[in-house]
Amino acid sequence: MEKRKMIVTDIDYITYEDKPVIRLFGKIKGDKEGQNIIALDGTFEPYLYVMPEGNIEECILQIEDEIEPIRIEKLSKKDFQVKKDFLKVFFKHPQDVPKKRDMLRDLSLVQDLREHDIPFYRRYLIDNDLYPMGVVELEGELIDSFPTIDSNNESLEIMKLDHSPVMFDNAYQNFSILSFDLEVYNPKGMPNADKDEIIMIGAASNTGISKVISTKGEDIDFVETVSSEKEMIESFVKLIKDNNFDIIVGYNSDNFDFPYLRDRAKILGVDLDLGMDGSSLKFLRRGYTNAATIKGLIHVDLYLVMRRYMNLDRYTLERVYQELFGEEKIDVPGDKIFMYWDSDSEELDRLFDYSLDDTVSTLKIAEQTLPINLELTRVVGQPFFDITRMATGQQAEWYLVRKAFEINEVVPNKPTGKDFINRKHESNVGGYVKEPEVGLHENLVQFDFRSLYPSLIISKNISPDVLYHEDDSFDSLVDDEIDKDDYFISPEHHYMFKKSPKGFIPSVIGNVLDERIRIKTAMKKSTDYTEKMMLDVQQQALKRLANTMYGVYGYSRFRWYSFECAQAITAWGRENIKDAMKFAEDYGFYAIYADTDGFYCKYCPDKD
Repeated sequence: MEKRKMIVTDIDYITYEDKPVIRLFGKIKGDKEGQNIIALDGTFEPYLYVMPEGNIEECILQIEDEIEPIRIEKLSKKDFQVKKDFLKVFFKHPQDVPKKRDMLRDLSLVQDLREHDIPFYRRYLIDNDLYPMGVVELEGELIDSFPTIDSNNESLEIMKLDHSPVMFDNAYQNFSILSFDLEVYNPKGMPNADKDEIIMIGAASNTGISKVISTKGEDIDFVETVSSEKEMIESFVKLIKDNNFDIIVGYNSDNFDFPYLRDRAKILGVDLDLGMDGSSLKFLRRGYTNAATIKGLIHVDLYLVMRRYMNLDRYTLERVYQELFGEEKIDVPGDKIFMYWDSDSEELDRLFDYSLDDTVSTLKIAEQTLPINLELTRVVGQPFFDITRMATGQQAEWYLVRKAFEINEVVPNKPTGKDFINRKHESNVGGYVKEPEVGLHENLVQFDFRSLYPSLIISKNISPDVLYHEDDSFDSLVDDEIDKDDYFISPEHHYMFKKSPKGFIPSVIGNVLDERIRIKTAMKKSTDYTEKMMLDVQQQALKRLANTMYGVYGYSRFRWYSFECAQAITAWGRENIKDAMKFAEDYGFYAIYADTDGFYCKYCPDKD
């Protein structure tokens, strides 16, 4: 048996001999540092939970007779903090889960199904407490080849595992990043990959690469000149393979650069076999668009990241770069690129400068923004590729799914189509807003609540698992049946939340905020610049996660959706800010503007 330490950069599963095999892609840590490795784990089995109706033994017999699973285990799990009997039903292949799901639902002794819609590779990460981009310990047999791996990389190690990996180090790692950008000949405006060639490929890395590959520019020092477009693409492929990067970034590369590169490579007969397993560039459906993916090499489209990272009027590379760094980058009008290319003059030189600047600017943006996403990967525990394409609400939900597993809480189902439609029609009143008083004001003071909504969720225990459901009306409570002192009662709507036990989501948010405070304290004490920067990234990621969670109660597709919780949060929020404004008046501060979690006051001590 061999042992290895491995940084996990990617994960998927394949089918081998009719069974699923998890594939972990990454780099060796320690001896053979940075060498590629693929770990194969065929020990993990897909499953879902069944909530039985009536006699549990009869339910087991019915499932065995009608569904024929691999096996069934009886266990107890919490459902909204109430312990219940569940059946863990195992299947041979992940595809059996959706196939058998509807059959299970139709059985007379099955009340409900849970966790039937969690992708197999995510289930594997959660159940084994593994965090992508961290270091895991492997133990197994080194093998020479495997049917789904077609790599000519002689230094690649393939390990067949005896058991699932064990997390070794979840700390932040340093990763090599390659930025790239295409310039395309476009005499008719929008380029057509069937006939318009790639004229430049820019490349820049945090390992020292900074160049443009092109068929022109022989006299420019940063240009690698080649004889044809085909050779240009082949040189780019060789650059990626020779340097064995961890992450490749582009700007709008999901929608333009990689699709265009794929199409031109196909026409010219160039194999984009960039995957660690020898596979070519592929496209996966993510939301409403396709995402370019390379096995073992993480592709990040920074355009998608910046859409969530910043709030701007537009998200062009030029606009984002200016906002982040306070300076303008070189620009060439998009519809004039073909003219600059044809000019063979100073305009052509400027086009080369522009191509390199695009790539370098994209790299700088990546170095500025990816650390927070890497930290979110470490916290949420889902693949970095997925994290960079998730909405913030999805990141929060997958974090909660992992935390639910840790405390043996079964996860609620996603809404059905009918549930989703009904939720879309529910409209919640937002935070309190006082329109600004017109005029020029002096002696202003700003009052701001720190993490208002997350703090309210924690302090008022706002969570669907502690919400009083029998009758949400405060007025109808009968004193001899319920002690109102045992509940937090929201203003306006009078929703009631038990003071004990602690709700699932308040407890999770509380842990996030406690961890953030701990990190910020350590950051203040630290005298090491690098350590301070790392800690700052960690606390920023936790802040984003905590601030996201307050809004997900009202997100229609959220597993823990609760309109009552959403209404209670904003109602308490409005009450708090109004009370604070009134309290400030007692000391001579009069609000001239307020919005959600803060307000501006004018100091008028003599005002009646």
